[in-house]
Amino acid sequence: MTGYDTLFSQTGVEAAENSLLSGNDSSLDVRKVIDLITGKTTKGATVEVTINSKAQQAAYSALAALGKPGGVVALNPKTGAILAMASYPSFNPALLAVHDGTQLNNNDAALLKAPGNPLFNRALQLTLAPGSTFKVVTSAALLTQSPSTTINTNVDSPTQLTLPQTTHVLTNNNGEVCGNGSGQAPLITAFAQSCDTTFGRIGMDLGGSALNAMAEKFGMNNPNLTVPLPVAQSNYVIPASLALTAFSAIGQYSDTVTPMQEAMFAAAIANNGTLMKPYLVQQVTASDLSTVQSTPQSVLSQSVTPSVAQDVGQMMRAVVQDPDGTAAGFSAANEGGLVIAGKTGTAQNGVNNSGLNDAVFTSFAPYANPSIAVGVIIQGGGYGATAAAPIAVQVIKAYLATLGNP
Repeated sequence: MTGYDTLFSQTGVEAAENSLLSGNDSSLDVRKVIDLITGKTTKGATVEVTINSKAQQAAYSALAALGKPGGVVALNPKTGAILAMASYPSFNPALLAVHDGTQLNNNDAALLKAPGNPLFNRALQLTLAPGSTFKVVTSAALLTQSPSTTINTNVDSPTQLTLPQTTHVLTNNNGEVCGNGSGQAPLITAFAQSCDTTFGRIGMDLGGSALNAMAEKFGMNNPNLTVPLPVAQSNYVIPASLALTAFSAIGQYSDTVTPMQEAMFAAAIANNGTLMKPYLVQQVTASDLSTVQSTPQSVLSQSVTPSVAQDVGQMMRAVVQDPDGTAAGFSAANEGGLVIAGKTGTAQNGVNNSGLNDAVFTSFAPYANPSIAVGVIIQGGGYGATAAAPIAVQVIKAYLATLGNP
């Protein structure tokens, strides 16, 4: 996150704010003149980041304890401030801050060969399929396009969905039935149980263009997102057929997201449909403690209306709180009166072993007055509910504890 400053280059915040940290930025020119008159040496500015130390520690510790490559991002949904941004495996940046060129090259070569590619910032650069977390987008598109639809409206929920122009069919996880097995289920039930056939059908009815438009309102397909570190583009590709649209609607086909994007899904819903632009630098101060720069809070997009956000939020709450919800099985999210809303994802990655699916979770809390949104992606983690969700819960609890909440 903070990066490092080597003999040859910088990374992370060190790179993004290098001119200020080195004292060469034009915004420090007045300070330079004063120092010239007084005979002082001009010092570089101080960059203050938005990270909450307890949330950051919880994020990294949880990733390390699991021991699988992954990334975590936590946002303040009301402001866009990044509260935690962790990538695992990681490395000691001091290894790349040495002043001996030969030693630097040796350390760099060793890190490049290290298992798990620790130099890769998975929080901002890892892009994998979102799996069922994309049903947040699909649901938002449905509720936006069809105002008469409510979370209690019965929707088609077959055990097996026949796809057009192909012999392939779409089934639910392990061939499970949705709702009571009648072929219809309330939208909130289908969401809580993460019924693939339901959302595949919804996706085909909406069409790829509608899903694409909604995905972009949540921040996808944006090549220019910076925090100020660059964030890899999350992608929704309009499918060439209805059958592929069904798969894209459940977060498969060509859908790809970063952990940052996962946090943005939940943040937009938590903030009444308004997605704030994520940012990592709070302010920059000169050596005399005067403020050189401060990051203004800004709206990235109005993802959905407040009423749609409320509906999707209720469905996310059901995922964690209802007995049949896909994330209801772990007790950590249901302790001490804390109400967390979320959506699990178990994304197929082409490996023919269900244990190697990528685990995904997007969430926010507390449900009644959200102050944190968390996105987690674990490569090869398996089920989102068992690998990714517990990590999010630890980050949420650590952050809320600093606010004096349970």
